[in-house]
Amino acid sequence: MNEHAAHTYKQQQVNTATPAKMVFMLYEKTLTRLQEAQNAIERNDIQARCNANCSAQELIAHLSNTLDMEQGGEIAINLERLYTHCLLRLMDVDRNNDPAAAAEIIQLLTPLRNSWAELAEKSEGELRQAILTAQQDRPTPTGDTAVEALTSDDTGPATPPKSGLSISA
Repeated sequence: MNEHAAHTYKQQQVNTATPAKMVFMLYEKTLTRLQEAQNAIERNDIQARCNANCSAQELIAHLSNTLDMEQGGEIAINLERLYTHCLLRLMDVDRNNDPAAAAEIIQLLTPLRNSWAELAEKSEGELRQAILTAQQDRPTPTGDTAVEALTSDDTGPATPPKSGLSISA
């Protein structure tokens, strides 16, 4: 496959991805970049390490910036703390040429990537059911009709309530 076709294919994947798939893709790209940084350290390729690590930092910063702190509650707060820790720890990759720092972040982010991969694979109906169940398990603020919107029989499609996470392309 030529380079232009590969780029077009990747662009189409991003443009048609669900929000869950986008988050998965961001985690996947971050983990790939961290592995590239580790490999570059082994090869003593300082420029490649710096490029890969900077890319990983940008991706983590993007994940952090797309958190919806108003809707996300404790999950968003915990993710923000995790992302801050990751960004601080990744400074050691460049400062100390430390592959262990990258390995630590890979270990922290891999379970999140795997969870988002599972979520991205679920059908729309399963996602709506999961959101409905989650909404029933926690108290809804007054005036919130998110659960009713999911179960209503109007002619328009029901849209799930905000998950607390937001991703922009």
